[in-house]
Amino acid sequence: MVKLKTGSLWFLAAFLFLSTVPTVAEVLHAFSLCEGFLLQGNPPQIPGIVVGKNIQKQNRYKLICQTYNNVRRYLTLYDTRNRIPVFSAYVYRGDEGGARPQGQLWNIEPQLDDEKKDENNKNMAEVEARKVYPHQAGEIDYAQGPQYNRGHLFPSTHAFNQDEKISTFTLTNVAPQITAFNGESWGRMERCVKCVMQRYCADNNGRRQAFLVVGAQPGNNNLNGRVNIPTQLWSAFCCFSAESNAWIASAFWGNNVADTRPNQHMRTRTLRELNGNLRIDAFTNSRCPLDTTVTGLYPQFANQRGCDCPT
Repeated sequence: MVKLKTGSLWFLAAFLFLSTVPTVAEVLHAFSLCEGFLLQGNPPQIPGIVVGKNIQKQNRYKLICQTYNNVRRYLTLYDTRNRIPVFSAYVYRGDEGGARPQGQLWNIEPQLDDEKKDENNKNMAEVEARKVYPHQAGEIDYAQGPQYNRGHLFPSTHAFNQDEKISTFTLTNVAPQITAFNGESWGRMERCVKCVMQRYCADNNGRRQAFLVVGAQPGNNNLNGRVNIPTQLWSAFCCFSAESNAWIASAFWGNNVADTRPNQHMRTRTLRELNGNLRIDAFTNSRCPLDTTVTGLYPQFANQRGCDCPT
Protein backbone atom coordinates (compact mmCIF):
# COMPACT_ATOMS: atom_id res chain seq x y z
CA MET A 1 0.00 0.00 0.00
CA VAL A 2 1.28 3.46 -0.89
CA LYS A 3 1.13 5.80 2.09
CA LEU A 4 0.25 9.43 1.48
CA LYS A 5 1.52 12.20 3.72
CA THR A 6 -0.80 14.93 4.97
CA GLY A 7 0.15 17.38 2.25
CA SER A 8 -0.54 14.81 -0.47
CA LEU A 9 -3.97 14.02 0.97
CA TRP A 10 -4.98 17.68 1.01
CA PHE A 11 -3.84 18.15 -2.57
CA LEU A 12 -5.70 15.03 -3.72
CA ALA A 13 -8.89 16.16 -2.01
CA ALA A 14 -8.72 19.61 -3.60
CA PHE A 15 -7.86 18.15 -7.02
CA LEU A 16 -10.80 15.75 -6.93
CA PHE A 17 -13.13 18.53 -5.90
CA LEU A 18 -12.00 20.92 -8.62
CA SER A 19 -12.36 18.09 -11.15
CA THR A 20 -15.99 17.36 -10.22
CA VAL A 21 -17.35 20.73 -9.04
CA PRO A 22 -20.63 21.79 -10.63
CA THR A 23 -20.14 24.37 -13.37
CA VAL A 24 -22.52 26.95 -11.92
CA ALA A 25 -22.05 29.37 -9.05
CA GLU A 26 -23.95 32.15 -7.41
CA VAL A 27 -24.17 34.47 -4.47
CA LEU A 28 -24.44 31.98 -1.62
CA HIS A 29 -25.24 32.00 2.09
CA ALA A 30 -22.74 29.42 3.38
CA PHE A 31 -19.04 28.73 2.82
CA SER A 32 -19.79 25.02 2.53
CA LEU A 33 -21.57 25.72 -0.77
CA CYS A 34 -18.36 27.01 -2.37
CA GLU A 35 -15.87 24.34 -1.39
CA GLY A 36 -12.25 23.83 -2.32
CA PHE A 37 -10.81 27.29 -1.66
CA LEU A 38 -10.51 27.35 2.14
CA LEU A 39 -8.02 25.26 4.11
CA GLN A 40 -10.02 22.41 5.68
CA GLY A 41 -13.16 24.34 4.72
CA ASN A 42 -12.63 26.91 7.49
CA PRO A 43 -13.03 30.61 6.65
CA PRO A 44 -10.87 33.27 8.30
CA GLN A 45 -12.32 34.51 11.57
CA ILE A 46 -13.14 38.23 11.43
CA PRO A 47 -15.05 39.67 14.43
CA GLY A 48 -18.50 40.92 13.53
CA ILE A 49 -18.27 39.46 10.02
CA VAL A 50 -17.31 35.77 10.16
CA VAL A 51 -17.78 33.74 13.35
CA GLY A 52 -17.10 30.03 13.07
CA LYS A 53 -18.45 29.09 9.65
CA ASN A 54 -21.24 31.63 9.82
CA ILE A 55 -21.47 34.91 7.94
CA GLN A 56 -22.89 37.67 10.11
CA LYS A 57 -25.24 40.36 8.75
CA GLN A 58 -26.01 38.44 5.59
CA ASN A 59 -28.01 41.30 4.13
CA ARG A 60 -24.70 43.19 3.94
CA TYR A 61 -21.97 40.58 3.50
CA LYS A 62 -22.42 38.35 0.46
CA LEU A 63 -20.47 35.23 -0.44
CA ILE A 64 -19.56 35.07 -4.13
CA CYS A 65 -18.35 31.81 -5.67
CA GLN A 66 -16.40 33.55 -8.42
CA THR A 67 -17.16 31.82 -11.72
CA TYR A 68 -15.69 32.44 -15.14
CA ASN A 69 -16.36 30.37 -18.26
CA ASN A 70 -18.57 28.02 -16.23
CA VAL A 71 -15.81 27.06 -13.75
CA ARG A 72 -15.56 28.12 -10.12
CA ARG A 73 -12.21 29.87 -9.65
CA TYR A 74 -12.13 31.24 -6.07
CA LEU A 75 -14.42 32.78 -3.46
CA THR A 76 -14.94 36.33 -2.22
CA LEU A 77 -16.84 37.66 0.78
CA TYR A 78 -18.16 41.02 -0.40
CA ASP A 79 -19.31 44.02 1.61
CA THR A 80 -22.26 45.50 -0.31
CA ARG A 81 -22.35 48.63 1.87
CA ASN A 82 -18.69 49.57 1.42
CA ARG A 83 -18.64 48.06 -2.09
CA ILE A 84 -15.28 46.35 -1.55
CA PRO A 85 -14.33 42.76 -0.70
CA VAL A 86 -13.83 41.69 2.90
CA PHE A 87 -11.48 39.03 1.54
CA SER A 88 -10.84 36.70 -1.38
CA ALA A 89 -9.66 33.14 -0.81
CA TYR A 90 -7.93 31.06 -3.45
CA VAL A 91 -5.57 28.13 -4.02
CA TYR A 92 -2.19 28.57 -5.65
CA ARG A 93 -1.55 25.58 -7.94
CA GLY A 94 1.45 26.81 -9.89
CA ASP A 95 1.55 28.82 -13.09
CA GLU A 96 1.06 27.38 -16.56
CA GLY A 97 2.41 30.61 -17.99
CA GLY A 98 0.83 33.35 -19.99
CA ALA A 99 1.01 37.10 -19.64
CA ARG A 100 -1.25 39.36 -17.66
CA PRO A 101 -4.40 39.83 -19.76
CA GLN A 102 -4.08 43.07 -21.72
CA GLY A 103 -7.11 45.19 -22.49
CA GLN A 104 -9.18 42.86 -20.35
CA LEU A 105 -12.71 44.13 -19.75
CA TRP A 106 -13.71 44.27 -16.10
CA ASN A 107 -16.59 42.25 -14.72
CA ILE A 108 -19.19 42.51 -11.97
CA GLU A 109 -21.40 40.00 -10.13
CA PRO A 110 -24.93 40.39 -11.55
CA GLN A 111 -26.63 38.59 -8.67
CA LEU A 112 -25.58 41.24 -6.17
CA ASP A 113 -28.01 43.64 -7.83
CA ASP A 114 -30.70 41.15 -8.85
CA GLU A 115 -29.95 41.59 -12.52
CA LYS A 116 -32.24 39.64 -14.83
CA LYS A 117 -30.24 36.92 -16.48
CA ASP A 118 -30.32 33.31 -17.58
CA GLU A 119 -30.77 31.28 -14.38
CA ASN A 120 -28.55 28.57 -15.83
CA ASN A 121 -25.71 31.03 -16.37
CA LYS A 122 -24.06 32.01 -13.09
CA ASN A 123 -20.91 33.54 -14.56
CA MET A 124 -19.59 36.99 -13.78
CA ALA A 125 -20.64 39.53 -16.40
CA GLU A 126 -18.98 42.47 -18.15
CA VAL A 127 -19.41 45.81 -16.40
CA GLU A 128 -21.38 48.55 -18.15
CA ALA A 129 -19.10 51.58 -18.34
CA ARG A 130 -21.51 54.28 -17.17
CA LYS A 131 -23.81 52.26 -14.97
CA VAL A 132 -24.09 52.86 -11.22
CA TYR A 133 -24.59 49.55 -9.41
CA PRO A 134 -26.47 49.81 -6.09
CA HIS A 135 -24.58 47.11 -4.20
CA GLN A 136 -21.15 46.95 -5.82
CA ALA A 137 -18.50 49.12 -7.42
CA GLY A 138 -18.67 49.97 -11.10
CA GLU A 139 -16.35 51.22 -13.80
CA ILE A 140 -17.58 54.76 -13.25
CA ASP A 141 -16.45 54.71 -9.60
CA TYR A 142 -12.80 53.93 -10.31
CA ALA A 143 -12.71 56.51 -13.11
CA GLN A 144 -13.04 59.19 -10.42
CA GLY A 145 -9.79 58.40 -8.58
CA PRO A 146 -6.71 58.26 -10.81
CA GLN A 147 -4.37 58.04 -7.80
CA TYR A 148 -5.92 54.68 -6.93
CA ASN A 149 -5.40 51.34 -8.64
CA ARG A 150 -7.99 48.60 -8.71
CA GLY A 151 -5.98 46.57 -6.24
CA HIS A 152 -6.49 42.84 -6.79
CA LEU A 153 -6.93 40.69 -3.70
CA PHE A 154 -6.47 37.54 -5.78
CA PRO A 155 -3.71 38.78 -8.11
CA SER A 156 -3.66 37.55 -11.68
CA THR A 157 0.03 36.65 -11.22
CA HIS A 158 -0.97 33.92 -8.75
CA ALA A 159 -3.50 32.36 -11.13
CA PHE A 160 -2.94 28.90 -12.60
CA ASN A 161 -3.89 29.50 -16.23
CA GLN A 162 -5.17 32.19 -18.57
CA ASP A 163 -8.85 31.69 -17.78
CA GLU A 164 -8.11 31.95 -14.06
CA LYS A 165 -6.09 35.12 -14.68
CA ILE A 166 -9.04 36.65 -16.53
CA SER A 167 -11.37 35.68 -13.67
CA THR A 168 -9.46 37.93 -11.27
CA PHE A 169 -10.52 40.98 -13.28
CA THR A 170 -13.83 41.50 -11.54
CA LEU A 171 -14.61 44.59 -9.50
CA THR A 172 -15.75 42.35 -6.65
CA ASN A 173 -12.12 41.17 -6.27
CA VAL A 174 -10.55 44.64 -6.02
CA ALA A 175 -10.40 47.63 -3.69
CA PRO A 176 -9.05 51.17 -4.18
CA GLN A 177 -5.31 50.92 -3.55
CA ILE A 178 -2.82 53.76 -3.73
CA THR A 179 -0.80 53.28 -6.91
CA ALA A 180 2.54 53.83 -5.19
CA PHE A 181 1.67 51.06 -2.70
CA ASN A 182 0.09 48.53 -5.03
CA GLY A 183 2.82 48.84 -7.64
CA GLU A 184 5.66 48.96 -5.13
CA SER A 185 5.95 47.11 -1.78
CA TRP A 186 2.64 45.26 -2.13
CA GLY A 187 3.60 44.03 -5.60
CA ARG A 188 7.03 42.96 -4.38
CA MET A 189 5.37 40.97 -1.60
CA GLU A 190 3.11 39.18 -4.10
CA ARG A 191 6.09 38.25 -6.28
CA CYS A 192 8.17 37.02 -3.35
CA VAL A 193 5.33 34.90 -1.96
CA LYS A 194 4.79 33.37 -5.40
CA CYS A 195 8.46 32.32 -5.57
CA VAL A 196 8.26 30.75 -2.12
CA MET A 197 5.06 28.87 -2.99
CA GLN A 198 6.38 27.73 -6.36
CA ARG A 199 9.48 26.24 -4.72
CA TYR A 200 8.22 24.99 -1.37
CA CYS A 201 4.45 24.44 -1.51
CA ALA A 202 4.55 21.02 -3.16
CA ASP A 203 3.87 17.48 -2.02
CA ASN A 204 6.09 14.44 -2.57
CA ASN A 205 4.80 14.13 -6.14
CA GLY A 206 5.68 17.73 -6.99
CA ARG A 207 2.06 18.90 -7.10
CA ARG A 208 1.73 22.47 -5.88
CA GLN A 209 -0.92 23.71 -3.48
CA ALA A 210 -1.04 26.69 -1.15
CA PHE A 211 -4.03 28.35 0.48
CA LEU A 212 -4.26 32.14 0.56
CA VAL A 213 -6.65 34.69 2.02
CA VAL A 214 -6.25 38.37 1.17
CA GLY A 215 -8.40 41.16 2.56
CA ALA A 216 -9.06 44.86 3.03
CA GLN A 217 -9.68 46.84 6.21
CA PRO A 218 -12.33 49.54 5.59
CA GLY A 219 -11.51 53.20 6.17
CA ASN A 220 -13.52 56.39 6.64
CA ASN A 221 -13.21 57.82 3.11
CA ASN A 222 -14.94 56.87 -0.11
CA LEU A 223 -14.05 56.93 -3.79
CA ASN A 224 -16.70 58.73 -5.84
CA GLY A 225 -18.73 58.99 -2.63
CA ARG A 226 -19.55 55.27 -2.88
CA VAL A 227 -16.58 52.89 -2.73
CA ASN A 228 -14.76 52.60 0.56
CA ILE A 229 -11.02 53.31 0.51
CA PRO A 230 -9.32 50.75 2.79
CA THR A 231 -6.87 51.92 5.44
CA GLN A 232 -4.93 48.65 5.23
CA LEU A 233 -4.63 45.54 3.10
CA TRP A 234 -3.53 42.15 4.41
CA SER A 235 -2.47 38.78 3.05
CA ALA A 236 -1.71 35.34 4.48
CA PHE A 237 -0.68 32.01 3.01
CA CYS A 238 -0.15 28.49 4.33
CA CYS A 239 0.88 25.21 2.76
CA PHE A 240 2.39 21.82 3.45
CA SER A 241 5.95 21.58 2.16
CA ALA A 242 7.27 18.12 1.41
CA GLU A 243 10.77 19.56 1.02
CA SER A 244 10.64 20.99 4.54
CA ASN A 245 8.44 18.14 5.83
CA ALA A 246 6.39 20.78 7.62
CA TRP A 247 3.58 23.29 7.23
CA ILE A 248 4.83 26.79 6.47
CA ALA A 249 3.01 30.12 6.64
CA SER A 250 3.42 33.88 6.76
CA ALA A 251 1.29 37.02 6.90
CA PHE A 252 1.64 40.58 5.64
CA TRP A 253 -0.21 43.84 6.03
CA GLY A 254 0.42 47.45 5.19
CA ASN A 255 -1.17 50.88 5.29
CA ASN A 256 -2.83 51.98 2.08
CA VAL A 257 -0.43 54.89 1.54
CA ALA A 258 2.39 55.61 -0.88
CA ASP A 259 5.75 53.98 -0.15
CA THR A 260 8.24 56.47 1.25
CA ARG A 261 11.50 54.68 0.31
CA PRO A 262 12.84 53.22 -2.94
CA ASN A 263 12.61 49.42 -3.15
CA GLN A 264 10.60 49.32 0.08
CA HIS A 265 9.48 45.88 1.34
CA MET A 266 6.62 44.85 3.53
CA ARG A 267 7.51 43.19 6.80
CA THR A 268 6.91 39.45 6.95
CA ARG A 269 4.78 38.60 9.98
CA THR A 270 3.48 35.54 11.79
CA LEU A 271 -0.14 34.44 11.74
CA ARG A 272 -0.30 35.19 15.45
CA GLU A 273 0.81 38.76 14.78
CA LEU A 274 -1.92 39.13 12.16
CA ASN A 275 -4.47 37.97 14.70
CA GLY A 276 -3.07 40.17 17.45
CA ASN A 277 -2.89 43.34 15.36
CA LEU A 278 -5.87 43.07 12.98
CA ARG A 279 -7.94 40.47 14.88
CA ILE A 280 -7.93 38.16 11.87
CA ASP A 281 -7.47 34.42 12.39
CA ALA A 282 -6.56 33.52 8.83
CA PHE A 283 -6.37 29.71 9.10
CA THR A 284 -8.36 28.72 12.15
CA ASN A 285 -8.20 25.13 13.47
CA SER A 286 -5.38 24.18 11.11
CA ARG A 287 -1.79 22.96 11.31
CA CYS A 288 -0.43 26.24 10.00
CA PRO A 289 2.36 27.49 12.28
CA LEU A 290 1.38 30.53 14.31
CA ASP A 291 4.82 31.73 15.40
CA THR A 292 7.18 31.20 12.47
CA THR A 293 7.56 32.82 9.05
CA VAL A 294 9.32 31.99 5.79
CA THR A 295 11.95 34.73 6.09
CA GLY A 296 14.67 32.09 6.43
CA LEU A 297 13.94 31.00 2.85
CA TYR A 298 14.39 34.44 1.28
CA PRO A 299 18.19 34.29 0.72
CA GLN A 300 17.66 31.44 -1.76
CA PHE A 301 15.78 33.84 -4.05
CA ALA A 302 18.23 36.75 -3.83
CA ASN A 303 19.47 36.28 -7.38
CA GLN A 304 16.32 34.82 -8.88
CA ARG A 305 14.76 37.12 -11.41
CA GLY A 306 11.31 38.40 -10.57
CA CYS A 307 11.21 37.25 -6.96
CA ASP A 308 11.83 40.57 -5.17
CA CYS A 309 12.23 38.99 -1.72
CA PRO A 310 13.79 41.13 1.04
CA THR A 311 17.54 40.71 1.46
